Amino acid sequence: MNLSTSLSPERVAEINEVIDRITRWARGREDIVGVLLVGSCARNAARQDSDIDVVLLTTDECRYLCEEAWAVELGLGELIRTQPWGRITERRYSTASSLEVELGIGSPTWATTDPVDHGTHRVVTDGAQVLHDPAGILADLLAAC
Repeated sequence: MNLSTSLSPERVAEINEVIDRITRWARGREDIVGVLLVGSCARNAARQDSDIDVVLLTTDECRYLCEEAWAVELGLGELIRTQPWGRITERRYSTASSLEVELGIGSPTWATTDPVDHGTHRVVTDGAQVLHDPAGILADLLAAC
């Protein structure tokens, strides 16, 4: 990933490592149908204090909203907030270095394209990079936006 030059080399390496870890992990799980990097990292406009924003689409939302083993497995750090945002529920974590990782967890219906939800459209058009999309639903969403 080609992140902003305003970031320290250490922060760039940390952000890339977290994104790669999430992507590799998702590829090994059948219930994960899409992973989308959004926000400043996806736009290559991250600053030193930026977080990592990821949308995680799954057929088993409860696993990621009701359990913590997966977050521990990913080494995301301390859970600092859970907040619903329409079809997505935010789970925000803080790593040991204070890098915040926001995972927006939702069902594949978040990526529905007929029509595209206004909030989903806003998130996608603000910057999005597909990390994992085995069935092509995120590619279809980006094309529709």
